[in-house]
Amino acid sequence: MATTLLSIQVIPKTPNGEDSIPYVDKAIEVIQRSGVKHEVHALETTLEGELPELLEIVRQMHEALTEAGAPSVISQIKIAHYPSPDGISMERLTAKYRP
Repeated sequence: MATTLLSIQVIPKTPNGEDSIPYVDKAIEVIQRSGVKHEVHALETTLEGELPELLEIVRQMHEALTEAGAPSVISQIKIAHYPSPDGISMERLTAKYRP
C-alpha cells in the first residue's frame, strides 16, 4: 500500500507568453513515464506512491519544463503522507463519491 498522495499543479512561465498547455503536457508525460499510479484532473494531477519517489518525479517535471524552454516554473503541491501499514490510496479516499 502506498504511503503518500501528492497533488501537483505546474504553472510554467512561457518564453514569449505562449500557451502553457504544451508545457503542462510535458510535465504529465514525465508522470506517465514514471509508472506511478496517477489521475489527471482539470486543475491538478494526483500521484500515489512513496514520498521520495514522488518528490523525484516533481524534480524531473521541473527539469523537463526548463529544458523545454520555460524560463521558470512554479508548482503548487499538496501532500498527504500516511506512513502507517494501512497507507493511503486515491480509491479509498474517494470511493464514496464514485458511482
